[in-house]
Amino acid sequence: MNKKHEKLISLKEKIDNVIDKIKLLEEEYANEINKVSPIYSKSALNLIHYLGFRSFDIDEIQDQLRDIGLPSLSNIEAHVMRSLQTISALLGHLLGNPVPEKRKGIISVKKSRKILNRNTKLLFGYKSKKRTTRIMVTLPNTAADDFNFVNRLVNLGMNSARVNCAHDGPEDWKRMIDNVHRASEKQLRSCKVMMDLGGPKLRTGSILPGPKIIHIKPEKDVTGKITNPAKVWIASPEFPPPDDTTNIQIPVNELWYSKIKRGDTIHLEDTRGKKVKIVVEGSKGNGRWGYCSTSAYVSTGTEMRIFRPDNTEKLTEKVGELMPIEQYLTMKTGDYLILHREFKPGEPAKYDEQGKLIEYAHISCTLPEIFADVKVSEKIFFDDGKVEGVIEEQSFEELKIRITYAKDTGSKLKADKGINLPSSDLKVSGLTEKDKEDLSFVSQYADTVNFSFVNDENDVQELLDELAKYDSKIGIILKIETQKGFKNLPRILLRAMQTFPVGVMIARGDLAIETGWKNFASIQEEILRICEAAHIPDVWATQVLESLAKKGVPSRAEITDAALAQRAECVMLNKGAYIEKAVKMLDRILRRMQSFQKKKETMLPKLDEAEKLQLSHDRFNV
Repeated sequence: MNKKHEKLISLKEKIDNVIDKIKLLEEEYANEINKVSPIYSKSALNLIHYLGFRSFDIDEIQDQLRDIGLPSLSNIEAHVMRSLQTISALLGHLLGNPVPEKRKGIISVKKSRKILNRNTKLLFGYKSKKRTTRIMVTLPNTAADDFNFVNRLVNLGMNSARVNCAHDGPEDWKRMIDNVHRASEKQLRSCKVMMDLGGPKLRTGSILPGPKIIHIKPEKDVTGKITNPAKVWIASPEFPPPDDTTNIQIPVNELWYSKIKRGDTIHLEDTRGKKVKIVVEGSKGNGRWGYCSTSAYVSTGTEMRIFRPDNTEKLTEKVGELMPIEQYLTMKTGDYLILHREFKPGEPAKYDEQGKLIEYAHISCTLPEIFADVKVSEKIFFDDGKVEGVIEEQSFEELKIRITYAKDTGSKLKADKGINLPSSDLKVSGLTEKDKEDLSFVSQYADTVNFSFVNDENDVQELLDELAKYDSKIGIILKIETQKGFKNLPRILLRAMQTFPVGVMIARGDLAIETGWKNFASIQEEILRICEAAHIPDVWATQVLESLAKKGVPSRAEITDAALAQRAECVMLNKGAYIEKAVKMLDRILRRMQSFQKKKETMLPKLDEAEKLQLSHDRFNV
């Protein structure tokens, strides 16, 4: 027997060992497989097959298969047993063995595509013309009253509209949904309605308000010279600035500002005793515009005197009630922060006249029940990972946290910022009392409910139990955004597959912080693979084309990210001032990329000028 023959025998034995283990897992998890909806029975079986396959270190097998020119098993997620049996049969044929009979009831490559397409259609509706990947758009509250805006989004390619229950209320939600339905009917398109349950929000609590003061700040060059005076809006408090050229407003009595004329000068002393002049240049509507070439801090009650152009004093008035400055805690590496159970306003650290620390910075959190679940030495992250810390002391009332990472100049920690505890075993349920109340509306008006912070199969069961109270055939999208949710994803899917349709959202913001930046890319990849093995459509979410949607100009990195998103069945865009532009761009990227990639399988479209040793992509212009 030559070495080549021996290698073939060894390779076939390895493949057959994988098949044997997979069959054992079928028996071990037969109960879980049998409980899923009949529509998912073969998919659940294939998911178990894939997990059995991945329980082996198959790198060596893949290399050996490539060496002899056979498929390397790198794209078998959706049809595991059929692919393994085919490879085993091919190896047997090379060894001179008879071709074995194919096992019946196993999903083929062609059938796996049909199943995923069916499940995608059940969840997201019909695809767009010339584009298979759907686009989900988060609606701003303006969508409740602006039908033309919603109509344009549908026309540009929005396949599903996302309404976030964490914002606004049932009346606003209903108007948004009515506009979506109206736009769909007008354009003869099917745009689904997806509603996000808020879920448990672990965030920083309030911070003690700052002083009621405004900072008038003219523009200066690098030498400190004034290059552009500060623009100030002077009006009654109920009349905000009419445009976005300034956010500085001095609230005054309506009768007083009506007597101010162009060319007048307002004199005052700021909080430092500095003399300040504001020149009145004109009016608009119910207010007056003024310009100030001096940096000034103006507080509620500051006395103002008005002078005519001939320098005669005309009136005296006091600055009205100003809004307090939003406070924040400045955190530096090595600082300590007290996170407390009591809902009292947070405060920055306090120092004596010699600069000695006398009290740590402190703040509350919105879910005090987590204090019972965390432990000393566990990591904690604030504000999307901008501030990192470790728990050094823990009690029922508070946590003492040492800051391990912040900006060199200090990071600003504000109220209502996210908190992540990736290594803590939190017992917080994914379904809050508010979520249960919102479900009565969601089950009636939405096509799909997006379920936040799913940690295990028990969270899924709780949602299924709540939905059972309503006569609704609503779909479910499970948002995977925690370390625990990723770890338990197979069991989460098997429990969710007891109903249909089902999908998964890769909530990449929280998930990246929870799992660690260095791990996130591979974890994102694994979620895509597990979902494909279960024939479950997934949503690529968080920060897709975010710079474009918010600022009107995309970054190079997010264009690449949007191109990779084509591997998912749906891509989600968040709201922004330029969201229409973002939808249009994403539509073009997805249509172009589907010629190059189908799921994670690379496609090789024709290069028209290849025989001339030139490259051309003209045929892909859309």
